[in-house]
Amino acid sequence: MNQTAIQEASSYIKKHLSGEPAIGLILGSGLGVLAEEIQHAVHLPYKDIPHFPESTVSGHKGQLVAGQLEGKQVIAMQGRFHYYEGYNMQQVTFPVRVMKELGIDSLIVTNAAGGINQDFEPGDLMLITDHINNMGDNPLIGKNDDALGVRFPDMSLAYNRELNQYAESAAEELGLKIQKGVYVGNSGPVYETPAEVRMLRTIGGDAVGMSTVPEVITAAHAGIRVLGISCISNMAAGILDQPLTHSEVIETTGKVREDFLRFVKKILSQLP
Repeated sequence: MNQTAIQEASSYIKKHLSGEPAIGLILGSGLGVLAEEIQHAVHLPYKDIPHFPESTVSGHKGQLVAGQLEGKQVIAMQGRFHYYEGYNMQQVTFPVRVMKELGIDSLIVTNAAGGINQDFEPGDLMLITDHINNMGDNPLIGKNDDALGVRFPDMSLAYNRELNQYAESAAEELGLKIQKGVYVGNSGPVYETPAEVRMLRTIGGDAVGMSTVPEVITAAHAGIRVLGISCISNMAAGILDQPLTHSEVIETTGKVREDFLRFVKKILSQLP
């Protein structure tokens, strides 16, 4: 997407906002409930925003929600876009570009993921410390726009250590057990085979999903600090010898809803 499209989308959104958002939120499958906690909320359906794609996946409401949460000005994606929906990488990550244009400097990105690490359990929350791009594509392929970011962005600290420290402190204060690990991004839409899960474990993956990685790459390119949180919604194929379904994902995220809400709100309250 070019700068004109980014500016047209952000101009439309700005007309409806009462303040400038400082923190962006991307809420994954079953986790959009956090947006319902936003006060003085403005709701903007994706279909009304210039150049925005539309969410087609169950569990993704398909709107931006802006307002105040724990005293911070935030803008949340209640549902995201996925590569497997047929959108290209630039469309998938377009909202991150728009959020940057709106003024955010920090992004909390969440997802539902399959557990690869056998020490994990469904319902665990995992802080993402790093990722592996296994999607076979990258949102930065093509001519680079120097106004948006450098040609070769550094990914060594894509998940901000300071934000992770705030998250660990928040979990400790809440008495909440959290995991930490590496998220593997696959293209989807199929769940992995048991052989693929064994491969991903061998190369260092702790959880696997079909999102997040393109958005984080784009955020790094744009100079946005990122905090990543996965809800381990099920154990990946071959670990528990049972079939995987999207309804199970939604069911599990529903069960950890209160912990997820408390956790993210506590993190927001601690951010300077």
